[in-house]
Amino acid sequence: MIHIDSVRVDLPLKKKFATSSGEAVVKTNVLTILNNRYPGEAAPSVSYGPTVEEIETDISKGMDFLKDLEDIDVDTLQGIDLLDICPLARTALMGMVINYLSGESKRYAWEILGLGTPLGVKSSITVSVDKSSEMIDAISNCEYPIVKVKMGHEEDVLILDALKQIEDKEIRVDANGGWSCAKAEEMIYHLAGIGVKVIEQPTDVKFTSEWQHLKGKSEGVELFLDEGLNDLNDYSEHSDNVDGINIKLEKSGGILEGIRLAEQAREDGKKVMLGCMVGSSVGIAQALYMSSRADYFDLDGPLLLKKDIARGIRYDRESIEVDREIIGGPKLKRDVLQKYIST
Repeated sequence: MIHIDSVRVDLPLKKKFATSSGEAVVKTNVLTILNNRYPGEAAPSVSYGPTVEEIETDISKGMDFLKDLEDIDVDTLQGIDLLDICPLARTALMGMVINYLSGESKRYAWEILGLGTPLGVKSSITVSVDKSSEMIDAISNCEYPIVKVKMGHEEDVLILDALKQIEDKEIRVDANGGWSCAKAEEMIYHLAGIGVKVIEQPTDVKFTSEWQHLKGKSEGVELFLDEGLNDLNDYSEHSDNVDGINIKLEKSGGILEGIRLAEQAREDGKKVMLGCMVGSSVGIAQALYMSSRADYFDLDGPLLLKKDIARGIRYDRESIEVDREIIGGPKLKRDVLQKYIST
């Protein structure tokens, strides 16, 4: 007999998180919890959703599927993968089931999936869109050595000038599709000149056929597909024009499609980044489970919260490590449901 709960959690952020197309100061996500112990998380984008109500409706459909099963085993993951529900709902349910399988078998989730142990995971920390003076101050005073700077707004040039003075950090840039082709060409040229190697989604996805042209002679720069990537169909459409992909399991529908994307990209000689939405360590756990398939990591979601809601994943500046207690997934803190559940 299984028991599944679905609850909203309100996650206050340390400061406003903003991209070129959306912002939040409190993030409302949805947790799925199996047998009061094994969690999954659905973390919608601040830019393009879907709504919490839509996620909850689809999670309910997935819960009905699970409750009809005689047993939950590895094949259950394939069943979730095939459900006609939104990717975020699949991600939450899949994460919950993987953690259940791990806890009940006393094995690590990555072992169950035939993946390597998470080692050497070094994540960037995000500086989101703000007034240029605030962003410059945040970049200059950031204690993390890998900083991802959100661009794609009217003060990009001011930020660019400030980045020229930064010498002790690796800078990555994410425009969230906010540049025109003309501006992207100019920005890529200048960013390459100051040593930026990784740039995510310089233009809207409809212009990816221009990306290699926009790079010009900036051969050291790698352009990553993000907003235009959900599944293998998207990858097939755009892969010839990109240097790498940013896999967010919230968009791919969970770790199975994430693994398929990563393996195809690596086979094609593309770089793989694992990213995340703003959420807790429950939400990034699946990405850590498949970290052996990636080159870059942008898994700073829990660092953007005033307080994480689970334990089992530890940050030492840019380094992310999993505790021995990660068997069964991250453990929700005792006061989570009382403190964060929406009223």
